[in-house]
Amino acid sequence: MPIPPEVTGEEIDPDVRQELMSLPKGLAEDVSRNLVMVAQLIDEDPEKAYGYSRVALRLASRVAAVREAAGFAAYATQKYSEALAEFRAARRMSGGVELWPVMADCERGLGRPERALAMAGEPEVQKLDKAGQVEMRLVAAGARRDMGQLDAAIVTLQSPELASSAVHPWTARLRYAYADALLAAGREQEAREWFGKALEADKDGATDASDRLAEMDGVEFVDAFDEEESDDSDESGVVDLEDEDDEDERDGDEG
Repeated sequence: MPIPPEVTGEEIDPDVRQELMSLPKGLAEDVSRNLVMVAQLIDEDPEKAYGYSRVALRLASRVAAVREAAGFAAYATQKYSEALAEFRAARRMSGGVELWPVMADCERGLGRPERALAMAGEPEVQKLDKAGQVEMRLVAAGARRDMGQLDAAIVTLQSPELASSAVHPWTARLRYAYADALLAAGREQEAREWFGKALEADKDGATDASDRLAEMDGVEFVDAFDEEESDDSDESGVVDLEDEDDEDERDGDEG
């Protein structure tokens, strides 16, 4: 797959570059450039990112960072079985627990929420940092919802992290998940309050809390482009019947 010449591979995370030092220099550079493309495209064009991840995987399947990148690219394209296999391989190679929550979410994606819940109770969760533990809580709550246990999902999300007024990178998503669960349970007033709290914490637009609030308030958004097209069609395609009648009358008078 073609890679823009301005992508050198130097943009890669230093920890990943360190891992790639076990490879011959030219090969390490090729792998780095493909991994940069994965990182750049995974949000806007996950299918393309997946393609670059497969190239990197063919070149260096024994590097944990490569397996992890391949896992996230597969995850982004909803290839959950493949993603889970790559995450497991990366974890075996690195010995870390950071991928535990996303591995559990792959189990959800595969229609096995009970396995995700079981993983939420494993000792690995205690080894996660705070962000990882919050992520695991979100996955567990999602698994509860998958199983139709809405009240249990709400309780799962009730935590010191949710109650805290401090704002962290995961705060908006945690508050949003709680609001969404409350709304699903018919607790609209509480849901509205928590969507508002999610919006307050969402500096990067990670959630659509503002849209959800507007929706609850009955506000409808109209696409400006669609509206312009509608106006154009009115001007060019609609005949004024009164004008047409006037013309008919004039024609009759002349005759």
